[in-house]
Amino acid sequence: MEAIIKPFKLDEVKEALQEVGLQGITVIEAKGFGRQKGHTELYRGAEYVVDFLPKVKVEVIVADETVDGAIEAIRKAAQTGRIGDGKI
Repeated sequence: MEAIIKPFKLDEVKEALQEVGLQGITVIEAKGFGRQKGHTELYRGAEYVVDFLPKVKVEVIVADETVDGAIEAIRKAAQTGRIGDGKI
């Protein structure tokens, strides 16, 4: 199972997965964008567009019978209610 989440939600997702009995995860730093697109920043007086936003890809191996619990744990822990929460 793969989930793309916001980096600041990683600890919450890790704890949620441990609570449902999953111990091993792989975490990969990533960049991407979806509906939230990028954003504009100002650096040394110059404006520039940041197209890709920092994300974290979490990979977990789960048995068929624990998939639903793992999905729900990730969904609850990673959700902020804002655009760009990620994908499972």
